[in-house]
Amino acid sequence: MAKNIAEERIPARMPAAVYEKVLEAAQAVGATLNQFLVQSALEKANAILEQERVVRLSTAAAKKVFDLIDNPPEPNEKLKTAMQRRKDLSCR
Repeated sequence: MAKNIAEERIPARMPAAVYEKVLEAAQAVGATLNQFLVQSALEKANAILEQERVVRLSTAAAKKVFDLIDNPPEPNEKLKTAMQRRKDLSCR
């Protein structure tokens, strides 16, 4: 028996001029209006999520990060105090 996949509806209201333009674009690529809207929304969502999730560094910044990972500096007094405080709080 085939598993039912839940589908959600998103109502959208738009000015007639926008509707006509979107419909024309959908027809130009041979898609239904629904297919075009879903695909366009998905492409935009993927672009936004990638932009939010990916950290881009210059070559110099990336080199510095990797160098710090390979050769971490010695902990300073503030870090040592914080690490001891965390140890004291979590071991009660």
